[in-house]
Amino acid sequence: QVQLVESGGGLVQTGGSLRLSCVASGRTFSMYSMGWFRQAPGKEREFIAGISRSGSDTDYADSVKGRFTISRDNVKNTVYLQMNSLKPEDTAVYYCARGPWGAGVVRAEYDIWGQGTQVTVSS
Repeated sequence: QVQLVESGGGLVQTGGSLRLSCVASGRTFSMYSMGWFRQAPGKEREFIAGISRSGSDTDYADSVKGRFTISRDNVKNTVYLQMNSLKPEDTAVYYCARGPWGAGVVRAEYDIWGQGTQVTVSS
């Protein structure tokens, strides 16, 4: 069974930056699209960024467009989320997830999730 392990969360001031990483086990990482989601206290989990299996196509939620960048390294089985110009409303648990086999960028149909990493942005 594929496992996803996130890291890189922490406490940062408004305007700061963090880089999240998600390492996948197994040998089929490059065949799947990947995504990042987040869930703030009292709110539903939301899609924030997705990337195609090759990395050539990306998609972002409006709330993070221009500030966050998703990327991947298929040799290292890792997907990244570079977060710049962080705001207090970005505070949440961030999850990476595996999308459908062979698909382009999607916002749904993610089937395997990491345990999450906490990001807290202080004002």
